[in-house]
Amino acid sequence: MTLETATPPAAAATEKPKPRRRRSTTVQDTRVDRVFMVGVYILLSTFLLIVFVPLINIVASSFSSPAAVSGGRVFLWPVEFTFIGYEAVLSNDQILTGFGNSVFYAVVGTLVSVALTVMIAYPLSRTELVGRKVLIGGVLFTMLFSGGLIPTYMVVRALGLLDTRWAIILPAAIGAWQVLIAMTFFRSSIPGELYEAAQLDGASDLRFLWSVVLPLSKPLLAVIALMYGIGQWNSYFSALIYLRSEDLYPLQLVLRDILIVNTRGGTNIADQLAAQQMADLMKFSLIVISTVPVLLVYPFVARHFTKGVMLGSVKG
Repeated sequence: MTLETATPPAAAATEKPKPRRRRSTTVQDTRVDRVFMVGVYILLSTFLLIVFVPLINIVASSFSSPAAVSGGRVFLWPVEFTFIGYEAVLSNDQILTGFGNSVFYAVVGTLVSVALTVMIAYPLSRTELVGRKVLIGGVLFTMLFSGGLIPTYMVVRALGLLDTRWAIILPAAIGAWQVLIAMTFFRSSIPGELYEAAQLDGASDLRFLWSVVLPLSKPLLAVIALMYGIGQWNSYFSALIYLRSEDLYPLQLVLRDILIVNTRGGTNIADQLAAQQMADLMKFSLIVISTVPVLLVYPFVARHFTKGVMLGSVKG
C-alpha cells in the first residue's frame, strides 16, 4: 500500500506565487545610434559657437576702449574696460525719445496686429464660411506679390498718414504668414464640438471667440505677438520713408543718425581718426542697447513659442 503525499489546502492557499521577472523595456542603443548622437552633439555645439561667439565679442567690444576696438584687439573679453561707448550714446537726448517711440510702436503695433490677425484667421478657419477658399487664395496671393514701395507710399500719402505714428503701425499691421499660422491653429486645435456646445447654450460667435477660443490659444497668441513685436522693434525703413519729424523717430533710426553723425569727424586727420574709432565703438554699444529689450521679453514667451508653432502646423 502506497501513501500519496498531498499538499494541505491551507498550505496551498498560503503559498505565494513566484514573482514574474519583468522584462527590461529599455532599448539599447546600437553603435550606429551612438555615433549618430555624437555627430548631432558636435554639430549643435558648432552652431552654438557660431552664434554665441559673435555675441560675446559684441558685448566685450562695447565695454572696450575705442583704440582697442579699432585695432581689432578685442575677442571674448573687454580690453581697457570702459563705459565711454555707452556714455556717448546715452548722452544724446534723442535716445530716450527714440526708445519711447519704439516701445509705443512695438506695443501698440503688436496689439493691433494680433487683433486683426485673429479677426481674419478665425473666420477663415470655419469651413461653413461662404467664399472661404477665395479669401484664403487672396491671403496667399499677398505672400507672393506686393504692390511695391511707390504704390504703398502713394496709398499712405492718400490716407493722410505721412509723418504720423500710424504710418508705422498700419501698413505692417497684418502678415499673411501669421494669418496662415493662426488659421491652421484654430482649425486643428479648436474642436468643432465646442462650437456646437456653445451654440446650444445660446452663445454668439463673438462670445465663443472671446470666452473659448482665445483662452485656448495662448501659445498661438504668444507666437504671433513675438513675431510682430520683434518686427516692429527692429523696423527702421518704414520710419525712414514715412516720417519727417525727429520726435517720431524710433530707436533704430535715432541710432543710425547718431552713428552717421559721429563718423564725420573734424577737419584734420587726428580728429577724423578719433571720430572713426568712436564710431566703431558706438556701433557695438548701439547693438547691445537695441537688443536688450528683446532679450528681456523673450523668456516670458519662449515657453509658448515652440508649442504654438508646432500645434499650428500639424494639420493643414
